Amino acid sequence: MSSIGQAAVLVSVPVVAAGVGSTVAVLRPPSSRVVSGVQHFAAGVVIAALAGEVLPDLKAEGSRGWAVLGFSAGVILMLALAAYGRRVDARRAQVAKASVAIAPVGLLAAVAVDLLVDGALVGLGSTLGAAQGLIITAALTIEVLFLGLSVAGELTQLGMNRLKATLTCWVLGLLTAVGALGAVVLLDGAPTAALATVLAFGAAALLYLAVEELLVEAHEERETVWLSALFFIGFLLVYALAQEA
Repeated sequence: MSSIGQAAVLVSVPVVAAGVGSTVAVLRPPSSRVVSGVQHFAAGVVIAALAGEVLPDLKAEGSRGWAVLGFSAGVILMLALAAYGRRVDARRAQVAKASVAIAPVGLLAAVAVDLLVDGALVGLGSTLGAAQGLIITAALTIEVLFLGLSVAGELTQLGMNRLKATLTCWVLGLLTAVGALGAVVLLDGAPTAALATVLAFGAAALLYLAVEELLVEAHEERETVWLSALFFIGFLLVYALAQEA
């Protein structure tokens, strides 16, 4: 199977996950404890994919300067998205106090960029090999699932009807495919410096996703031994799969 075909198959999973998450959110939202448990598990999966797949390949490329550049670009983008998200949240809070409807353009723009980046990471994984692509896709699918769930919930809270909110999330999920296929096209036959830059960018995005998003949100629920254990179960599962690949 070609790289584009492999990427298309892999990215179909997170695309569907975004839609499923949004559908669940409007029909029967899971409890906060269930969400926290899956976020702990997902953080372990993402960190294992980063440590076991992305970083070793990045080291093998050997382009330290380009790696630093790519990692820095990834950090700047993720921090910028986070800052923008906080501004959107603050604006929504002010509007909510005034009981005035607001079009969620800022929210949708931030989510669109996030999904494009996630898709690019899936495309990157497919260029590294079948096993690496599968592991990275599995890690990101869980994140995209909860992103769809969260966005659909916020859209309905802002006054959008359930059907429109769900369809919006399904359409946004397609941006993951755009990012994945675009990354494969751009990286096909790319020089070592370009691959090192993109790998480092992906490493920064995955690290931010696990540490600053999944774990931070997971810890909003009261911590228990079982919730904490799910993080290590997720890590061990992916680590074991990577060793078999």
